[in-house]
Order: sequence, then C-alpha cells, then structure tokens
Amino acid sequence: MNKNKKKDMKKMKSILVVAIMFIGSLTFAQPGGGQGGQQGPPPIPSDEQIEQLVSDLASELSLSTDQETTILELNKAHFTEVKAKMSSNSRPKREEMEALDAALEKNVKAELTEEQITKYEAFMKKQKSQRPKK
Repeated sequence: MNKNKKKDMKKMKSILVVAIMFIGSLTFAQPGGGQGGQQGPPPIPSDEQIEQLVSDLASELSLSTDQETTILELNKAHFTEVKAKMSSNSRPKREEMEALDAALEKNVKAELTEEQITKYEAFMKKQKSQRPKK
C-alpha cells in the first residue's frame, strides 16, 4: 500500500502543477480576447503636441495667422474638456466623446475656406492612419 500512496501523491502533485499552470495562464491572458483591437481611448496630447499638430496643419492648409491662432485655441479648449471628462469619477460614454470630437471638427471647419476644408479632411485622415495602434 505504501507504493500506492506514493503513486497517489505523484498524481496529486501533477494535478496541482497543471492546475497552477492553468490558473497562471488565465492571470496573464490579455484583455480583449486577442481581438487585436485598441484598448481604451487614445492618449490626450500635451500642449506641445497640440501646438505641433496645429503648426503642421497651418503649413499644410496655408492658414492665416488668425486662423492658426483660433484653431489652436479651439484644440486646446477641446482637449482641456476631454481631459476633465476623462479624469472625472465616471468614465464618459463613447457617444459623448464622439460628440465632442464632432463639435471640434465643426468649429475648425467654420474657420476654413472650402479649399482648406478639403485639405483638412485629407490631413486628418492621414493623422488617424498614422496613430500608433495599441
């Protein structure tokens, strides 16, 4: 019977090791089920990044100094509001954030000529495609 006890103990150890490995693999599994999608919202740009974006936009669209100043103010106000919503206790809904983005786009386009709007849309499309994926 002593041999049977040793066999039983070996089986128990093996089962325990497999169970620990299984639980460990669950612990380190990535959220999102391996869908390859982005996890959470994109990071909020710093003031320097906003200024660089607007500077690039000004070059691309041949903005006047007044247009550049207004668009910079619009972007800074937008991202200040986004930051406030993201830091509140309740996480904002996707629809709410999309509405903020749409409002910014509408306000920026109101400052542009028809030709600049076409260039703006192409510029923003290029910016979104260059955004790093998580």
